[in-house]
Amino acid sequence: MAGKGETPLRTPQPRHRRATGAGSFRMNADSTSDAATAPALKGPGVIADFVTRLPKGPGVYRMLNEEGEVLYVGKARNLKARVSNYARFGGQSNRIARMISETAGMEFVSTRTETEALLLEANLIKRLRPRFNVLMRDDKSFPYILITRDHEAPQIVKHRGARNRKGDYFGPFASAGAVNRTLNALQRAFLLRSCTDSVYESRTRPCLLFQIKRCSGPCTGEISPADYGKLVEEAEAFLSGKSGAVRQDLSELMEAASRAMEFERAAVYRDRLSALSHVQGHQGVNPKGVEEADVFAVHQEGGQSCVQVFFFRTGQNWGNRAYFPKADKSFGPEEVLESFVAQFYDDKQPPRLVLLSHDLEDEALMAEALATRAGRKVEVATPKRGEKRELVEHALSNAKEALGRRLAESASQGRLLDGLADTLGLEGRPERIEVYDNSHIMGTNPVGAMIVMGEEGFAKGQYRKFNIKSAALTPGDDYAMMREVLTRRFSRLVKEREEGVSDKGEDVPEPDLVVIDGGPGQLAAAREVMVELGVDDIPVISVAKGPDRDAGLETFHMPGREPFKLPPRDPVLYFIQRMRDEAHRFAIGSHRARRKKAMGQNPLDEIAGIGPTRKRALLHHFGSAKAVSRAALEDLQAAPGISSAMARQIYDHFHERRD
Repeated sequence: MAGKGETPLRTPQPRHRRATGAGSFRMNADSTSDAATAPALKGPGVIADFVTRLPKGPGVYRMLNEEGEVLYVGKARNLKARVSNYARFGGQSNRIARMISETAGMEFVSTRTETEALLLEANLIKRLRPRFNVLMRDDKSFPYILITRDHEAPQIVKHRGARNRKGDYFGPFASAGAVNRTLNALQRAFLLRSCTDSVYESRTRPCLLFQIKRCSGPCTGEISPADYGKLVEEAEAFLSGKSGAVRQDLSELMEAASRAMEFERAAVYRDRLSALSHVQGHQGVNPKGVEEADVFAVHQEGGQSCVQVFFFRTGQNWGNRAYFPKADKSFGPEEVLESFVAQFYDDKQPPRLVLLSHDLEDEALMAEALATRAGRKVEVATPKRGEKRELVEHALSNAKEALGRRLAESASQGRLLDGLADTLGLEGRPERIEVYDNSHIMGTNPVGAMIVMGEEGFAKGQYRKFNIKSAALTPGDDYAMMREVLTRRFSRLVKEREEGVSDKGEDVPEPDLVVIDGGPGQLAAAREVMVELGVDDIPVISVAKGPDRDAGLETFHMPGREPFKLPPRDPVLYFIQRMRDEAHRFAIGSHRARRKKAMGQNPLDEIAGIGPTRKRALLHHFGSAKAVSRAALEDLQAAPGISSAMARQIYDHFHERRD
């Protein structure tokens, strides 16, 4: 898709062409006009046909297979020269050779500059996820600290997502834990409010945060607007890198109060200084000469790559995060780092300085692209000595350690999966295991849960919960609950098997093993559903708890096999227990969330015409919703703000009328 300022490339009309989006199109080469009988061409011949019609300017190209799937996205300073390199075999790596041999069509977008091509390439890779590119696998948003500017008393809060609220944003922080710890300390240091605007407006006396000295109480006038504004300015100065000046001012105020014998006021300044020390004392390496920078270091081992990212803002370390991008083994560290950095900043604001562990092929181009995105100068550098090099070395050592742990875990995980396959008599190592469990209390708020285990451990992004919906289900019927969960899950799989797409238009991964928490009854219910839907080719096993629910005494049930146990210290037993316990944890958590939501609902909310004001009046008059439901019609009519017609409507809602 052509972005702003991009010109779609126009080439002569081939015999078969299908538009795929604004500003881009696909070209398929064919050796004959009879597309129904002639096989589709692939490989260098197809690519060579495109080369003759390409311009020599910058742009982005996409290579597609016979099904129209994008194999690779690349940028070029000169489209004609770059694509011509693929028009012949010889001298390429195995990855490039495979990519060329599968290419049956191409798409092109011409851009004004190579910088625009780099930005568009990163955007398309993240959106299309071609299998021959380096793919950034973790795309979770980062938390920020926000000091709002849309209220007379600015609020300090944690923020994620689009920056559409007026205020000043500080970050990113590597994790929610890092930003929460910093927020707690900042509240003690600057006494800014964290309550919502609606709570602020409704306060008539200071809240608990004021009592424990974590808020200055602007809501009830405990501090003047001018003095509160000074606290906001101090907080912004600290978060903007002027922490030394803020600490110096507080220290002078503390000494002045102490000399004036105002020891309580001096103690307040002392506690604020202590909170600021807590912020900086929990941030590890705090460089003196680096005010604002992101540090990227890549380490490769065992055919895998780890990119460690450290965030430095206001001269402080705001945390780090490890990434494990998906890349072919033929990619070198420089290629992985270049593609990763471009994708990383596709939806994030770059800092003024980006430090790298390896030299990029064209650091100047990357700096220009990031500057275009940031709207100001951005420096990209690979330091060779000094404090900046020490920061890179520190990030590199963390990347090595993180990848070492991942490789060790992967090796252990592989051995466990192989052991599980041997124990259960599976044809091969299961790449995807789905574990199912139910949770409820006396049949109320029933929830089914599915967790996924793979070769890289628990795939939490693929967990699913199922709110049990069947009205005919007997409360507490675990077998019926399991049937409903599996019916809903595998109906989607069957639809994709038959039509190539699920009812939600997304791919439905097929499990290699299904694990049920329960005994032979749950197993029979699961098998009944799977046979009925025609997916009985998937192995299934149930895990029944031992006597007194003792771990280690579980009994395993499989179709066509006698129940069996595993030795108490068998690693496979521990592996199955860990999956079962994770499913149990997820099911209980989902059930509690549903129960909490149900408990927060008020039966008065279901009555038409009962808004917040009338509900408040009824609760104040009767004391509870339960008392309202039991009230006589005359008592309801006596409630303030309730007319006779509304009283009749409320009464009828809770009582069956007998005319």
